[in-house]
Formats: sequence, structure tokens, C-alpha cells
Amino acid sequence: MKIADKTVVLMHYTLTSDEGQVIDSSAGRDPLQYIQGMHMIVPGLEKAMVDHEVGDKFDVKVIPSEGYGEYDERMTQEVPLTVFQGVDKVEAGMQFYAQTPAGPMPIRIKSVSGDKAVIDANHELAGKNLNFAIEVVEVREATAEDLAPFQQHQCKCGKGEGECCGGEGECECGGEGECKCGGEGQCECKDK
Repeated sequence: MKIADKTVVLMHYTLTSDEGQVIDSSAGRDPLQYIQGMHMIVPGLEKAMVDHEVGDKFDVKVIPSEGYGEYDERMTQEVPLTVFQGVDKVEAGMQFYAQTPAGPMPIRIKSVSGDKAVIDANHELAGKNLNFAIEVVEVREATAEDLAPFQQHQCKCGKGEGECCGGEGECECGGEGECKCGGEGQCECKDK
């Protein structure tokens, strides 16, 4: 069976930097499992997985725009050390979670100078190529049970071209929810 949307894929992988340094690997662990087409892995790797099958071994170079994005200096900010309450010593490389309107966001300490720190909300692999060595271990059709977590709270707008129905399309909710219009013309699901 070939990898296509709504197939469950198990794969072994090794992720390296352009310099050849191993960043992450499934070696010595269970293979990584994901569902193709559900955006569970970076877009560039998901695209490269299409049509492969069990036993395939291949390399993929994922550029930043199809991985964790380009590095964005606007996502760095200087803050006073007093914002890190309860931390004895703040050092470069430490990771914290900042509360944002979209939920918790990981931030890293980029540098510390005097009574200030520069925080960085970019993903640690932003702006970097991702070099994967892949081995496909298993491919199977996703069951309704596999897909259930993805269908419970998904809305699709019909012909509304990204607007919440707008009189032209119908909003459809998967699972047990019903659709409503959210902010900025987006469809949202709410529990019945």
C-alpha cells in the first residue's frame, strides 16, 4: 500500500543538521506514527512521504519554509529578569512557557545581560534545513477510530471561500458539535 491521505504511517527517522549533527532520531525507540494528510509532521516531510511504501528508505531535505519557518527577529524581545518569578538564575538556553491569547507558547532565553534577558519565541529549528533519513515500516488505511480526534472539532465552509458560510455555502461540523461563525469570518464548532 502506498502512502496517501488518511493512511496511518509508521516510520523510523533520523533528523540531522546541514553540518551532519543528529538532532533527533527514532533509533532504539518505537517508530514514529502519524496519519498522512492530518498535518502531524512538518509540511515538507509530509509532501515527500506521498506514494512511498513499506520498505522504502530515502532522504529528504526540508527547507525552512516547509519546516519550522524562517527565523523571525520580531519574535525576540528584551525583558527584565523580574518576569521570571521563582527562578534563581536565568541562563541562555533555558526554556519557559509564556501565556498568550492563543495558549501557552514555548520561549527560549537567547541571552542574559545585567538585569535583562532576550527571549526568543521562534522554534529552535526555525530558519534551518531539516535533513531526514526515512525508513517506512508500516502503512495502513486509517480507521474511523484513528480519525475520530481530527473530526470532532473540524468545520468546513462550503462555497463561502473562507467566509463562514456567507449565505453561499454550508458550515459542516464533524463529530457531535454544531457549527457557528467565529471571529474574522471563520467557521468554528461548538458542542451541542
